[in-house]
Amino acid sequence: MSWGSTTEIFVFLTNIDKSNQRTLGLLGSKIREIREQRGLLLRQIAAHLEVDTALMSRIERGERKPSKEMIYKLSHYLDTDPATLLKLWVADRIYYAIDEEVSMAEEAMELVKKTLKDEAGSQAD
Repeated sequence: MSWGSTTEIFVFLTNIDKSNQRTLGLLGSKIREIREQRGLLLRQIAAHLEVDTALMSRIERGERKPSKEMIYKLSHYLDTDPATLLKLWVADRIYYAIDEEVSMAEEAMELVKKTLKDEAGSQAD
């Protein structure tokens, strides 16, 4: 699945059923998808990361958030571009930050996007 725009990510995030605590986040879904494609067991990934299998399961279900360091280790073990997982990690963090402010979320995301573009432009000068 490719995410091309802020709007696509926003639409996905706002359609997640928040009443269900077991709903997969973007990152957890992707980790599970890659793990299953590779024929790996949860315990194999947990062992490589030196974490409990239950923790890895909660990460896949979106109940726990991995550290940035863990994302790099996961991407290496799963032979996946770290940027792919990092984008989803950041998207999940944004989602949880705006969870209770959905009515203003899209406008806030556009402001952040504009600010990032402005900063990138000023750094290029």
